Amino acid sequence: MLNANLRVCLALASLVLMAAPALADSAHEEARTEYAAPKSAQALTVDGVADEAIWQEAKWQDIANRWLGPEYSAEDFQGRYKVVWTTNKIYLLGEFVDDILIDTHRDPLVQYWDDDCLEIFLDEDFSGGDHQFNHNAFAYHMSLDNQAIDIGTGKVARSYSHHVESRWKQQGGKIIWELAIDIYAADYQDDSDSNTPLSLSAGKILGLMVAYCDNDGSELRENFIGSEAVPSGPKDRGWIDAGLFGALVLVE
Repeated sequence: MLNANLRVCLALASLVLMAAPALADSAHEEARTEYAAPKSAQALTVDGVADEAIWQEAKWQDIANRWLGPEYSAEDFQGRYKVVWTTNKIYLLGEFVDDILIDTHRDPLVQYWDDDCLEIFLDEDFSGGDHQFNHNAFAYHMSLDNQAIDIGTGKVARSYSHHVESRWKQQGGKIIWELAIDIYAADYQDDSDSNTPLSLSAGKILGLMVAYCDNDGSELRENFIGSEAVPSGPKDRGWIDAGLFGALVLVE
């Protein structure tokens, strides 16, 4: 009989092979990361503590690609994340070092990218392509007051905070940020009451990229740092191009 660890390894290998054809699709840049997210048997408490045992089963993924701004020190910024899922949501855990936290734009729809914020890019079906003014993918800009902002189909910023439950806490010299995110398909309609989050299942592949906007006191953000390498073109174009996203594979 196979032991538990071997069964898990074989299951992960099978799902990665399943993902390979999608990752080779011309809609995506080459060398995208693959992240296998384990399933949680129950909903997690989003409180910035992350003390559920399932988090120990998920691996860390670094946020270390400098898209914009000068070189920075480890004291200025460090970042990484984990993902788990249930049939109803994905859960993301971020761990950050950021020596100065800035939230100077009190209107959440104004220059939200120039404050310190966590940005989560999600493409429900890993289709890649344009998502600038449509919901082929979402780019949730998570502010320090836990609001989720993206550009809507009306070409203006709007709140999608009802999609994301978000809490963070400072623990020692680190920020621990927990989020629970509903997943919507590309047919999502702004201002509609009939949008329904999707149910999730093992083997599903989503597009995912995670980034951090770091501001230490300037009018504009000083650094933009992401989880995926951008080999050519503008490095900050993830809010337009879902082809930059990595693959998030949901495993049992």
